[in-house]
Amino acid sequence: MKMAGRPIDAEHPPFVVAEMSGNHNGDLDRALAIVDAVAEAGAHAVKLQTYRPDTITVDCDLPAFRIGEGHELWGGQTLYRLYEGAHTPWEWHEPIFRRARERGLIAFSSPFDATAVDLLESLDTAAYKIASSEIVDLPLIERCAATGRPLIISTGMASAGEIDAAVTAARGAGCAEPAVLGCTASYPAPPEHSDLRALPLLRDLTGAVVGLSDHTPGIGAAVAAVALGACLIEKHVTLSRSDGGVDAAFSLEPGELAALVAESERAWRALGRARIGPRPSEREGLRFRRSLYVVADVSAGEPVTDRNVRSIRPAGGLPPHAIPLVIGRTFTRDAPAGTPLTWDLV
Repeated sequence: MKMAGRPIDAEHPPFVVAEMSGNHNGDLDRALAIVDAVAEAGAHAVKLQTYRPDTITVDCDLPAFRIGEGHELWGGQTLYRLYEGAHTPWEWHEPIFRRARERGLIAFSSPFDATAVDLLESLDTAAYKIASSEIVDLPLIERCAATGRPLIISTGMASAGEIDAAVTAARGAGCAEPAVLGCTASYPAPPEHSDLRALPLLRDLTGAVVGLSDHTPGIGAAVAAVALGACLIEKHVTLSRSDGGVDAAFSLEPGELAALVAESERAWRALGRARIGPRPSEREGLRFRRSLYVVADVSAGEPVTDRNVRSIRPAGGLPPHAIPLVIGRTFTRDAPAGTPLTWDLV
């Protein structure tokens, strides 16, 4: 998979996406400042969510339209009020996309209906992301895939059958190489619900590049996901959690995002390849393995004892396990302390 020409696969460092979501707190200047902070942190892309309250739900206060009272962040709110406060006004998209491109970032979004796709097409979005709740909206997936742009699908809450249906729909509509993200669609998500060991299973099920859309605190889960094959990492980002906001509680601050970029790449580099044996960087260390050395001046004919021959660093002499074979023999010639013990010396 490629996005704006940048490969996203196991042969390249993880692709880090900063999700702005509603962390602009209704302020365009803050949204632009988030873009700047994302660029300075070294992330590769910034992502928005493109909807209006009335394109994602309706203004209704019936129980089905209210978030459960026990929800840690949004308990009791109606969907309409939540999305009214969290949405990114459509007229903000162009200046946000422009600022992102000026700062060298890839800009894209999650559309939630066909009108959002039309808007994003007019902005030449780099890709589309299907949110977890929309994985069952196959017409939306097909609409995005038909644009020919890269498509990323989050799989929170989805069954294997739903994931297969979404990927099949994407490929059938023209997206040959979608990416599929493991995701726990709870906000915030407990780390123990991440089930990162499922990432190789998700890769095998879909035949797609896999990644992680992570809502846990911190960067630990995201970095660990790299070892299990995650090629793309998405995290929500804010300027400061103390500023509040709809997603602030599970969002990274700029310094944490910078750490994620650095540590996810370090984790990817550490994977290396499946091999056993000395690495090139260990050559100097090989010189300082233990071996048998003469540790006191000796003369020809003198017996080898544990006082004049010992296992010490560096290498160069007989291996340490040869000590029982040489003790009691005699030296064939004089040797000063510091001489590696070799078979011709005894």
